[in-house]
Amino acid sequence: VPLLESGGGSVQVGGSLRLSCAGTGFPYSIKTMGWFRQAPGQEREAVAFITAPDIPLYFDSVKGRFTISQDSAKSTVYLQMNGLKPDDSAMYYCVADLKEGRRWDMWNSYNYWGQGIQVTVSS
Repeated sequence: VPLLESGGGSVQVGGSLRLSCAGTGFPYSIKTMGWFRQAPGQEREAVAFITAPDIPLYFDSVKGRFTISQDSAKSTVYLQMNGLKPDDSAMYYCVADLKEGRRWDMWNSYNYWGQGIQVTVSS
């Protein structure tokens, strides 16, 4: 079941990007989706997570700058990123379908993962 990310690219400090992730072919309705990121030489980290009915959670460093939203009917999640900083540069990965009882900020807590999309913030 593919998760297809889009909307990445290069932007200057303070700029904005909107990432999208569309899932297709899920065997059931997906209620939980999120984003992780990984910069070169760094560990992968959770960025944001959302669960129906639209309860978002954010990694501390992106609070107030990033906004996650979803269209459950389309199994699509969005990440609006404002006030981008060089530290936000990373490969961003979409995740979906949080396993019951698992932490949202753990990569292996999900059943589906995207291929990743690059975000580069230059000063």
